[in-house]
Amino acid sequence: MNGKATTTRTRLDRGRSALGPALELVHTGRAPTRAVLTAELGVTRATAGAVAAELEALGLIRVDSNPGAAAGSQGRPSHRLAVDEKGPVVLAGQVHPDGFRAALIGLGGTLVATLPGAVTVSADPAQVVGAVVDAGAALLRETGRRCVGAGLAVPSAVAEPEGTALNPLHLAWPAGAPVREIFAERIRGAGIEGPAFTGNDVNLAALAEHRHGAGRGARDLLCVATGHRGVGGALVLDGRLHTGSSGLALEVGHLTVNPEGRPCHCGGRGCLDVETDPLAFLTVAGREPGPEVSLLQQARDLLRTAPDDPGVRGAVEELIDRLGLGLAGLVNILNPDRIILGGLHRELLDADPERLRAVVADRSLWGRSGGVPILPCTLDHNSLVGAAELAWQPVLDDPLTALGGAPV
Repeated sequence: MNGKATTTRTRLDRGRSALGPALELVHTGRAPTRAVLTAELGVTRATAGAVAAELEALGLIRVDSNPGAAAGSQGRPSHRLAVDEKGPVVLAGQVHPDGFRAALIGLGGTLVATLPGAVTVSADPAQVVGAVVDAGAALLRETGRRCVGAGLAVPSAVAEPEGTALNPLHLAWPAGAPVREIFAERIRGAGIEGPAFTGNDVNLAALAEHRHGAGRGARDLLCVATGHRGVGGALVLDGRLHTGSSGLALEVGHLTVNPEGRPCHCGGRGCLDVETDPLAFLTVAGREPGPEVSLLQQARDLLRTAPDDPGVRGAVEELIDRLGLGLAGLVNILNPDRIILGGLHRELLDADPERLRAVVADRSLWGRSGGVPILPCTLDHNSLVGAAELAWQPVLDDPLTALGGAPV
């Protein structure tokens, strides 16, 4: 092989290896222009241009070669990069105690279409998982979009590598239900292309927030959230989701914050799971839960419509104190550089941010030396977006192989 051919082959190999990292940079919004992409990848301008062109040819991103210059700027503006809004999608689903939601989600965490399903979640996980897939398949038929994978978020620790729902405490499912196997079978049965993944809902919310929301830029991110029932937690360490040796890390809902408190589904007493979730809020506020809407929605509505009610204010204060105690313990153990709160916890933070931050600072070892930023989650349907991230990951790792594209 002559020198020119060798140089060409080296450039091609470099371009192929850069496709995944380049796509992830555009997907997460960290490379809005070709100049930034060139710097982030550490390649030449020509290589970055070839990589961007290939990703555009694959239908994954758009390259604007004639962007308008900002007022007062000098020189020719760099090509702008964005995900292709008409590109492929993944099917994402979320199961919760009051039903499910299915969605089609594009690159960049873009919600293309969504459909809620209020069903009774029976003791047979195949029933509700099948309903999720049927709803997603209907969305695919309506939109005509190409689907490259599927992800499912469930309110349970998901054991790895088996993909079983180890402890679906707020569902009637049997412990160890093979949710990933069921989901994959239903996906194949519906004729949907691509691999199928399953994960814990709060883990996936943290992943989504780290890539697209309130956690972007954090190195060590702690996420704590209430779903429709119960409390979950997740940790992103050095930019990667930490799931432990078998997928079961950060079961923060079963930290004891009130030894004399309410009995918990886990067999303990006074856990975050039963001291700071929507049912606990409604109970402390003196409200009887109704069947019309979810417990989470009832708690949110009460906070919005009666913030000055003495019972509501007392419930806010009590739950903030319990939550702050749990967060302080986690700060002492994990030393995160940011905490984000979702579900009802986000509303509690909004209701009295100073009280929550003061409780955490007072009870954590490092609280008095600056504190840890505590922020609300910012993404709607972040568990769904996180489920989509699982399905997008093979494409981010190797776009050519995942999409069957031609070589660069």
